[in-house]
Amino acid sequence: MDLFEYQGKQYFARYGIPTSPGGVASTADEAVAQAEAAGYPVVVKAQVKVGGRGKAGGIKLAADAEEVRRHAGAILGMDIKGHVVHRLWIEHASDIAEEYYASFTLDRPAKTYLGMLSAEGGVEIEEVAATNPGAIARLHVDPVRGLDVEAARRWADEAGLPDAARDPAAEVLVALYRCYEEGDCDLAEINPLILTTGGRVHALDAKVTLDDNARFRHREWEEFAATETEDPREQMARDKGLNYVGLSGDVGIIANGAGLAMSTCDVVSQVGGAPANFLDIGGGANADVMSAALEVINADPSVRAIFVNIFGGITRVDEVAKGVIEALGRVDLRSPIVLRLDGTNVQEGRALLQPHLSERLMAEATMLEAARRSVALAAAGERGSEERA
Repeated sequence: MDLFEYQGKQYFARYGIPTSPGGVASTADEAVAQAEAAGYPVVVKAQVKVGGRGKAGGIKLAADAEEVRRHAGAILGMDIKGHVVHRLWIEHASDIAEEYYASFTLDRPAKTYLGMLSAEGGVEIEEVAATNPGAIARLHVDPVRGLDVEAARRWADEAGLPDAARDPAAEVLVALYRCYEEGDCDLAEINPLILTTGGRVHALDAKVTLDDNARFRHREWEEFAATETEDPREQMARDKGLNYVGLSGDVGIIANGAGLAMSTCDVVSQVGGAPANFLDIGGGANADVMSAALEVINADPSVRAIFVNIFGGITRVDEVAKGVIEALGRVDLRSPIVLRLDGTNVQEGRALLQPHLSERLMAEATMLEAARRSVALAAAGERGSEERA
C-alpha cells in the first residue's frame, strides 16, 4: 500500500524523523487555516501517488492567505498523470542549503536490506544512477544487527555529506531504518532530505510503501486504507480473487502465470496494440475462474478485444477449453475473444473448442498470431464505435 506524502510524514513522525510543520486540507478554506497554523511562507503541495507534481504545477509557494487560496483552488481537482487531486499538504517553507537522498528497501538478490544515500537529492534516484552512479552510497544492513549511529556516520561520509550534515543526518538515517524495519515498509524514502541554512536536517518529502503482508500487525493502517481511491476494475478483480492490474489500452489480457501475462502484454505492444490490463489467473483455469476473469474484463468499457493466452503445464489444455466453453455460457461478452492454447493435451483442447469457434470466438496457433488478431479486432471495434457515434 502506497501512502500519500502527508501520510508518509505522519508515519515518519512515529519514529522521530523530523519534518516541516504542516497539515492536510481538502478545501481552500482548510488550506488557509493550515497555512496560518504552519506559519508563512508555506508550500501548497498536491497529494497524489505519482511523481512529477512540481512540473505539473502541483507544488506552489505562497507568502500569504490570498496566494494560498488561489493556489489551492487551482490545484484541487487538477489531473496529474491520471490522478485527480483531492487533498493538499500545506507546510512551512524551508530555507534549503543542500538536498540529499536517502532510502531503505529490500535487496532481493542479496536477501537483505539495502540503504541508498546520496548527496545528490531532489531528483529521481534513477537519474542519478544513470548519470553518476558513484554518487550513490549503498549499504547492506544485517536485519539481526540493525543500523547504529556510528555506522550511519560512516555511511554519510561515504556518500559525501558535509561535516555540518553528518551527525544530524546519521540520526535521521537510524530513525528511517527503524521506520522501514519496525514499521513493516517495502520502501521508506526521503527525497529530498535537506540541510537547512540553520543547520537542521529533516525530511522535505516522504515516499512510503507498506508491506500488505504485515497488515495484520497494524490496525492503524486502516486509516490509510480508507483514503485509497482504487481502480474499480482492480477492486472487482480482488473481490473475485484474481491478480489484476488495470492499464489504459483496449486489448483485454487473460493468461495463466505472471510471466506469461507480462509477456502477453509485451507482445500486444510489439504488434502495435495496447493492453487494457494485466490479469493472471494462476494455475487454475476452470469454468469458475474463467468466468470471473471474463466478467472483470467485460466490465471495462475500453476493451474491444480479449486475448486469452494459456500454456498448459500442470494445467491441462482440455480442461482449460472446457472452462472457456462453460464460461462463455455464463458471461454475455461485448467483445470478441482470441484464444491461444498450447501445452499439455493441446490437441484434445483444440478439438473441444472447434465446434464453438465463430466470429466472436477465434483461435490462433501462436502467441504472435493471436496478438496480431486481437489488435486488429480492437482497431476494427474502435472504427465501428466512431462510425456509430
